[in-house]
Parts: sequence; C-alpha cells; structure tokens
Amino acid sequence: MVGSGALEFVPVADIELDCENPRIRKFLEMYPEKPSAERIFLALSAAGGDENESSTTFEKLRQSILTSGGIIHPVILNRRADGSLICIEGNTRVALYQNFLEEKVAGNWTRIPSLVHDQMDENQADAIRLQVHLVGTRPWDPYSKAKYLYQLRTQARLPFQQIVDFCGGRQKEVLESINAFSDMERHYKPIVDEGNYDTTRFSGYVELQKPGVKEAIVTAGFDLTDFAHWIHDRRLYPMHYVRQLHRILTNPKAKEIFLKKNAAEAMKAIDRPDLDKALIDATIDQLSQALRSKIYALPFLEADRLRRDSDSDLALNLSETLTALSVLLGSGDDGERLS
Repeated sequence: MVGSGALEFVPVADIELDCENPRIRKFLEMYPEKPSAERIFLALSAAGGDENESSTTFEKLRQSILTSGGIIHPVILNRRADGSLICIEGNTRVALYQNFLEEKVAGNWTRIPSLVHDQMDENQADAIRLQVHLVGTRPWDPYSKAKYLYQLRTQARLPFQQIVDFCGGRQKEVLESINAFSDMERHYKPIVDEGNYDTTRFSGYVELQKPGVKEAIVTAGFDLTDFAHWIHDRRLYPMHYVRQLHRILTNPKAKEIFLKKNAAEAMKAIDRPDLDKALIDATIDQLSQALRSKIYALPFLEADRLRRDSDSDLALNLSETLTALSVLLGSGDDGERLS
C-alpha cells in the first residue's frame, strides 16, 4: 500500500534523476556507460515534458515554470535507506530546476516542492508510475507505456492482473501493448540502423495484434520481418492500413500494387460495394447525422451482437470509420493525417 508521502521543500541538488524512467530510457540505452545528469536532461528534453502530452512540450513546460516562478504539483521522491533521494515522478521538473540553478536563471530554484516517501519498494514505485502515467493526467507516449508494461511483465515485478487493475481493468489492451512491444523489438529493431529506431511506428505493431492480421501475413507467404520492412518503408502508412492487410494480401491485384507501392494505392484496387447515388452525393454532415440516428435506433440485441463479434464485416467497417474520423479531427495515433 502506497501512502500519501510527506510534503517537503527539498534541495534539488540532493535529488537523483531516475535514468530508468521509461520516457527517456530509449534515449539513454544508446550509451553503454552510466548517463550523466546532463545527458539525462538532454534525454528528457528530447522525450518531451511530463505534464500533458497533448498540449505540453518540454519547452512549454520550461516557460510555464519560469513564468509562474515554480511548479504547482509536487514531484514524488523516494528516500532510500541510506538517506539518498531519487525522483519517482517529475524528473523533467527536477531537471529543469537543476538546469535553472546551473544557468543562474533568476528565481528561487534551490528547493522544489516534493511528496517524499520513505523506503518505498519497487512494487510501490511501479504502482505510482502506473497510476500517474497510464491512467492519470500525465500519460507517457504509447511506446514508452508498452516498454514499461513489458518490463513489469517479463521481469515479474508485478503480477499481470495487478498491472491490469492499475490500468483500469483493460486486460486486452494491456496484453496487446505488451505483445506489440515484443514484436517491434524482435523484428523491427534489427532492420533499422542504430539511432533510427522510430518509435512512432509503434501503433502499427498494436494493429498487428488485431485478430486475423498475423494469420493473413503468414497465409500469404510472408513473415514478421517482411512486416517490419513494410512498416519501415512506409508501405503501411497511415498505420491503420495494417488492419486491411487481410483484404490486400488475398486480392492478387491489390497485393501486387502493395508490394510495388503502398497500402493506400492497393486499397484503390479493391472493389467497394455499390453505393446509392444519394449517399455518394450526401455531405459529411448529412452522413454523420444519419449514422448517429441509425446507431441510436439500433436494437439492443443487435448492438450486443455487434460488440461480441468484433471481426464481422460491419464491426470492421465501423472501426475503419472511427479511425478515419479520429484522423480527420486530429486525434489519430502518432499524428497521422488523411492522405
């Protein structure tokens, strides 16, 4: 059980930054030796701020702290048995305070408000990170979340069900995320040059976990190394085209176009169902209102059947529509845009 901690104003010089922080570990792993505080600071700036990933970058956080003269939310520290302090949550804010001191920036940056816990074990520290960054207000990017979940799972530091509970009980999503990270590390990492490991391709590996996708790849005579090359060569971009692989690879013409060009071009070769001219001529506003009305009027049993059969053509079509709407409204994964 994790307590609330004691609120203290701690000298920033006494705080050790956490080089195991999942947000920055992917940057620090390029260096075999123990990273310096300066290198951790640079990794944090490369990874972005630790406030709200949808609106706060590292630079915005820096300017906000400078303007306010300090932080609002305390960082979370763990006081070890030897009295040393390590930052569990809020590494970016601590690093900025330390940088302000080093650069002699005007202001009081000597001490930082902190919730200090005494001798937390790793499970308690993991519980805080999971609550803050997986279901809280300061989420990590999807790749960093998956990397952390994978480490917790494979190192058996937390039971799988406990990880799921901290993530809000979404067992399927947690398992997909862990498996996506594993597949990306095993098949994508070996084919890219060092330093060019693009974690924004992670959403493609999440899509790879959807029912039938791997089966379609293998059935067509390919493997996950081929898939890694398709991701790397941007044949599958935006990433939601991954879920169309079963249609592309079973259509000879579409398959040929895909292997020469990309999924977007391949999909144009797949016959679409005939649409009524009135539907074709309707505006997006009219179609959205009609779709909403149809959904609200859907009988309970039919809606329940649709939820249970997520692999049906209708469910897949609706999922594609949802993805297209998310991309159109700017909330698609990894900054994807309609092509």
